[in-house]
Amino acid sequence: MSKFKFEKLIIWQKAMDYGETIFQLAKNFPDIEKFNLTSQICRAVDSIALNISEGSIGQSNPEQRKFINYAIRSLAEVVACLHKAKRRNYIEIYNFEILYNEAFHLMNMMQAFKRNIK
Repeated sequence: MSKFKFEKLIIWQKAMDYGETIFQLAKNFPDIEKFNLTSQICRAVDSIALNISEGSIGQSNPEQRKFINYAIRSLAEVVACLHKAKRRNYIEIYNFEILYNEAFHLMNMMQAFKRNIK
């Protein structure tokens, strides 16, 4: 049972799922990255769903678009972190490609959602 508007949004649901996937991945990064890449990617991926939810509650349309833009920027940050993880051999290319494609799909969904805000 959804009580908040954002809980019904597919982009929020996808962002929540993607966040958990990235969190599980980041737990396997080496200890040297605990306060660097691990922390950065987890904060960025959490920010996606958090901004979607914040923008959907009682905001004007321009305000909601602003928060969707923040979510899109956070997703771009996650993708940059994935590139770093791949370069440092913390993630296999196959897994990188799956997560990269999921990010691209989520970004397209958020862009479409933003365009449809009246």
